[in-house]
Amino acid sequence: MLSIGTKAPNFTLPDQNGELHTLEDYRGKKVILYFYPKDNTPGCSKQACGYSENLPHFTEKGAVVLGISKDSVASHKKFEEKYGLRFPILSDPERTVIESYDVWHEKKNYGKVTMGVVRTTYLIDEDGMIAAANDKVKTADDAEKMLGILG
Repeated sequence: MLSIGTKAPNFTLPDQNGELHTLEDYRGKKVILYFYPKDNTPGCSKQACGYSENLPHFTEKGAVVLGISKDSVASHKKFEEKYGLRFPILSDPERTVIESYDVWHEKKNYGKVTMGVVRTTYLIDEDGMIAAANDKVKTADDAEKMLGILG
């Protein structure tokens, strides 16, 4: 996980519609950047729906929400349509951004060790600096927790 107070790495990735998003484009706004393991899994779906339902509250606080996983643009499109998601979900199949944000790590699941995305949420401030970071994400509460951090 990246340290609070460090500059957030810039990136350019396609969303579920194939449109490119660059972090620099959001300068002047707060960005909730959350990394999740896989589309259409119970925890990831719960987390995405929490952000979608709370999107008006984030907008009121001057923040945008961006989700990132290594799933394809096509997978993200199905995920968006299935749950009616209302924010960009960015595709990083080469894990370039996932690794630059230090969220690709060894994970243990039922005794099996694999590499994967460690669910992590960052708050990036208007100047592109990491203002908050959480790698102990509870999927059902992540959106509310980040709203509380925004104040």
